[in-house]
Amino acid sequence: MQTSHTLHAHSYLESQGKYKGFLGWVLSTDHKRIGLLYLYSITTMFMVGVLLGLAMKLELLAPGKTIMEAKDYNAVFTVHGVIMIFMIVIPGLPAVFGNFMLPLMIGARDVAFPKLNLMSWYLYVTGVFLVLAALLFGPGTPDTGWTFYAPYSFKTGTNMLPAIFGAFVLGFSSILTGLNFIVTVHRMRAPGLRWLKLPLFVWTIYGTAWIQLLATPVVGITLVLVALERIFGIGVFDPALGGDPILYQHLFWIYSHPAVYIMILPAMGAISEIIPTFSQKQIFGYKALIISTMAIAFVGYLVWGHHMYTAGMSGTAQYYFSLLTFIVAIPSAIKVFNWISTMYKGSINMQTPFYWAASFIFIFMIGGLSGLVLGALATNIYVHDTAFVVAHFHYIVFGGVGFAFFAAIHYWFPKIFGRMYDKNWANTGWLLFFIGFVSLYTPMFYLGMQGMPRRYYDYLEEFHGGNILSTFGSWILATGLIIIVVNLVRSARKGPLAEANPWQGKTLEWTVPSPPPAENFPQIPVVGENDGPYNYK
Repeated sequence: MQTSHTLHAHSYLESQGKYKGFLGWVLSTDHKRIGLLYLYSITTMFMVGVLLGLAMKLELLAPGKTIMEAKDYNAVFTVHGVIMIFMIVIPGLPAVFGNFMLPLMIGARDVAFPKLNLMSWYLYVTGVFLVLAALLFGPGTPDTGWTFYAPYSFKTGTNMLPAIFGAFVLGFSSILTGLNFIVTVHRMRAPGLRWLKLPLFVWTIYGTAWIQLLATPVVGITLVLVALERIFGIGVFDPALGGDPILYQHLFWIYSHPAVYIMILPAMGAISEIIPTFSQKQIFGYKALIISTMAIAFVGYLVWGHHMYTAGMSGTAQYYFSLLTFIVAIPSAIKVFNWISTMYKGSINMQTPFYWAASFIFIFMIGGLSGLVLGALATNIYVHDTAFVVAHFHYIVFGGVGFAFFAAIHYWFPKIFGRMYDKNWANTGWLLFFIGFVSLYTPMFYLGMQGMPRRYYDYLEEFHGGNILSTFGSWILATGLIIIVVNLVRSARKGPLAEANPWQGKTLEWTVPSPPPAENFPQIPVVGENDGPYNYK
């Protein structure tokens, strides 16, 4: 494979075209620059979301008021949820690493629609500003929770319309990104790169793109109906006008449960790249991993009702939704089995990305198994709307996506920036983040089983011990996060120069210099008949 110990003279980080500096970035249609624009935007909003989360945990340090009133707490957890879900977790891996790595991994010079790709980022930024406008201006900060549940979302006197419209615009960004990726995978693959030679990260981005394209319009239409309900009182969800608030729950969760797979599938794809690279082996069960990816994407459309067991649906519907919830766990278990089998008898290279990937598997298994507790009818009724749900949700969403995102950024960092990070600081940040995460969310499982409700500003004295441990865990996690971010930001500017392939990876992105040239490949690579998905020449 081609190697390079120096920054490529015409890398994408150099000034290109007629625009220089800031304009050269925000007007660029280079998929790599757009990927970094997403990275910087998402990281900025992530820090805001983390600060709001820390404020919530500080409030829950002790019973009674600690730092804020009840109405402020409602506003904080609403804003925290909207930022984390719509601005970070859903766009996270597809927008950053899908944009940057997908064309490189399939031997293309760019995505199919470069200008549409840039427009997707503009829509993302527009949505962010609209949500921030809801916080800073108007009669009050939104306080409905990130789910915007009817009828409260159109009855409350707070500033809901900008937040709802912002979420709608963010959804449009997601749809356009998904469309772009689908066409790119179908039309832009290098000669000889057949479907069963695609890297697994490409497969997961492809499956995610279909979910983005098909599921996101549902929530977009639903949010428009909420806005019309609020402005004109059209009576779709308002029971006082003959509407049905349960219909809102169905429409919201028809999107929002597939959205979990928008979050987790690219995370699984990144882990499926990292595990074989650092195990120095071929991935175990390549075809089984592809089938499980598409099975998760498909069955994920059919399980939304497990969010609504207590909403009054029929017993028959409950049984079917419970069964489908257990079925969707099977392809996830196949992935875990294959990752562990890949590591078995491998010559494991213990580097920072591998630590993140291994801890992802541990965290994901806890999140998945606790999901079966919520998927079963009897146990769901017992822990519904308790802190147990919060713990499960964060183990899957923050644990799954967060650990995979940091695994991916540490894995592809040398390729993206052409520099290496300080491995000692990176490992220290990972360890503190892992300890803090487990300390923060594990007590919530026990608090939920004890009966502590979620979203409550105050609690009984018997829940005090678990909340103290959880709050301390948030401080450890934040410390690790600071170390990780500072190390990566500093290394992107001043780290030692990276080779083209420091990890001895086997996919096409490792065959170009670090950082990549502006158009990726001097000549489009040709994949040979005997080349497999992880041994391109």
